[in-house]
Amino acid sequence: MTLAALWTYQAERFPLFKTVPLLAVFSAASICVSAELAGRPLPGAGAYLAGFILAMLLFFQMRVCDEYKDLEDDRRYRPDRPIPRGLVSLRLVIGLGVVSLPLAALAALLWHPPALWLLALVWIWLAAMTVEFAVPAWLKARPLLYLLSHMAIMPLIDLLLTGLEWMPFGSAASGLWMFLALSFVNGCVLEVGRKLWAPESEIDGVESYSRMWGPRRAALVWGMSVLLSFALLLGVSAAVGAFAISLVLGGFGVLSCLLAARRYAQAPTQLNEKRMDKIAGLWVFACYAIAGFVPVLMGAT
Repeated sequence: MTLAALWTYQAERFPLFKTVPLLAVFSAASICVSAELAGRPLPGAGAYLAGFILAMLLFFQMRVCDEYKDLEDDRRYRPDRPIPRGLVSLRLVIGLGVVSLPLAALAALLWHPPALWLLALVWIWLAAMTVEFAVPAWLKARPLLYLLSHMAIMPLIDLLLTGLEWMPFGSAASGLWMFLALSFVNGCVLEVGRKLWAPESEIDGVESYSRMWGPRRAALVWGMSVLLSFALLLGVSAAVGAFAISLVLGGFGVLSCLLAARRYAQAPTQLNEKRMDKIAGLWVFACYAIAGFVPVLMGAT
């Protein structure tokens, strides 16, 4: 196994050029929001470093669990993916995932040892997701419940990341629930957005929201998710005194999202499919940047 094969694997299944900026903003924003909501000064650089390391390792562990969980489906319906086509072995990917476990624990331990409890909570949910909560057939027959149950890991990860700030003080700010809810909804925005496909992109045996609901209804559901995300963003922004600027900045983002959804609904082409995937990621990136950094910048001016 060569480093070139691993590099190709990450480009296809865990693209660092997209993942690193998003998770850097996500983890840093989580810590900033926790402090801003509680009216506390921002923590030291160690909290941000620990948060970024934890976010990167947890999302990689989620990818590893997906590779294990979906292997048979990939072999049958998506043989071009790296593991089915033999680029890398499942054993190697799982091995890397196992190595990442103590690294994640060490990152939490070195910053604030009690954060290990929140990390354990994320791992428990991830393990349950990997075995489809012991009811795989029942869950897969209910795609919406499948989506919601799997996206529940997002606020759990965010609880851990915000916990790096609030746990040393003993309790979180009362408004933190809005930010955790924002993470849940943003997870849905990403997940639905990446599975709005053109008819010629649909794969036999692979569920997509465009096939399940039809392009128009799927685009409508995605747009409503973006609007709910925007409402939660405004709630968080209002709580930290940044409502007006967040309304303006977020409003431009929402308008762009809704226009993209309309274009996809009217013409579900492969070009519009790619636009939906890209704009979903950009919206989530913008959400965390606005929620996390606008109040900090306002306070510095």
